[in-house]
Amino acid sequence: MFKIISAVFLAAVCASANVYADDSAADQLRQFVRNSKTAEGDFVQQQLRTPRGDEPKDKGLKVVRQTQGHFVFQRPGRFIWDTQKPYEQKLIADGKQLILWDKDLNQATFRPSGQALATTPAAILFGETSLDQHFDLVEGQERLGMKWVDLQPKKDPNTKGGDLPYTKISIGMVDGLPKALELTDGLGSLVLVTLSQIQLNINIAPSRFVFKPPQGAEVLRLN
Repeated sequence: MFKIISAVFLAAVCASANVYADDSAADQLRQFVRNSKTAEGDFVQQQLRTPRGDEPKDKGLKVVRQTQGHFVFQRPGRFIWDTQKPYEQKLIADGKQLILWDKDLNQATFRPSGQALATTPAAILFGETSLDQHFDLVEGQERLGMKWVDLQPKKDPNTKGGDLPYTKISIGMVDGLPKALELTDGLGSLVLVTLSQIQLNINIAPSRFVFKPPQGAEVLRLN
């Protein structure tokens, strides 16, 4: 099973603060998805939980796992989520399939993208340009210097029970850029992804999304 938050998530619309000062977070996100064709930048991903047992309650959420790395995307549906620390792992979508490369395991796992991509948070930033097809956008409160929008997955009778593993998805916007992504699962676990060093609408060679497993690697192909 993929060890990912497809999240994933990512990129921006270059603009000054004045342009977006009066725009809601939902409108900023829609503009970002509509206007961003390619982008790359850095991410930090944290898995958080509330204190348990004898742990101090006044310390707030506790970081139980943190990764960081680099992302690249080219709309529609091509992206690289390259985890670099504390281990090396890549998630690659080439437009037809999702590939998970785990360097420590020397293992590459392939599976078709299709609905696997469309029903995950990756669709927000990496997929087609219609957010409203898969989500209801609900304006949230301003906090942490960001305007937030909640994305509520629409119930699709053609989807078997819904493949989305998150009960809540929130995106923090600043001046037309997605700066943070919060994902909450059914157990109350929270994943926070923060984005930085975003470059928008740059030239990206298609070859960057081509992955060939190293000789001797274990290859798994899932249907």
